[in-house]
Amino acid sequence: MYPRSVRALQADALFVSALQRSDELNASQIWRAVAVALTAYGGAGCAERVAQEFGDHPETAAVRMRWARATVAILEGQPVPRTRRMVADDSSALGRKPATGLSAIRSA
Repeated sequence: MYPRSVRALQADALFVSALQRSDELNASQIWRAVAVALTAYGGAGCAERVAQEFGDHPETAAVRMRWARATVAILEGQPVPRTRRMVADDSSALGRKPATGLSAIRSA
């Protein structure tokens, strides 16, 4: 297994948490959800659940992971990681430019 960043581990934990992108969340709710998921599943368990979701529902998993990564980055005061634009046949979420800052959380 390769070394993972703390931010990636936190994003995986937020991804598998019960929080929803549509919820109005504050920082303490998000950090609590990350802690609960890591306690319940551990780092490897969170990664396994993320992988399973990407296998079962890749389109929705990609959107949720962008939200999780953007949320963790913003909470730490870091810039939102840039994502590679993917070419899509239609105007789906995969074909749009990635959002930045707080708009990334609201639109994801």
